[in-house]
Amino acid sequence: QVQLVESGGGVVQAGGSLRLSCIASGRTFSTYAMGWFRQAPGNEREVVATISVSSINTFYANSVKGRFTISRDNAKNTMYLQMNSLKPEDTAIYYCAAANTVYSRDPTTYKNWGQGTQVTVSS
Repeated sequence: QVQLVESGGGVVQAGGSLRLSCIASGRTFSTYAMGWFRQAPGNEREVVATISVSSINTFYANSVKGRFTISRDNAKNTMYLQMNSLKPEDTAIYYCAAANTVYSRDPTTYKNWGQGTQVTVSS
């Protein structure tokens, strides 16, 4: 079991940048695939990006490809999401999640979730 806490959300103008962080408790962070997900009002939760335990494999939703970068630092038990060129449609609650596997793009494999951090992009 791993516990997750997100930070870094806020309000930013369109075209701006934010960096989200997700800190994990426990000594097994490096054995979990990690992912960022988001949920906008009235919408279902969707995958934003995922990363494998060794950072070799990453996946991005088409809507964020080229603008967002996922990364992790296993020594610091931390995952990041660098978000550039933000758009109003990126407004959502962003969640980090962990899956007890090497790598996964399947949201159903992510069983450990943070509380979320709000990102608001104004036009």
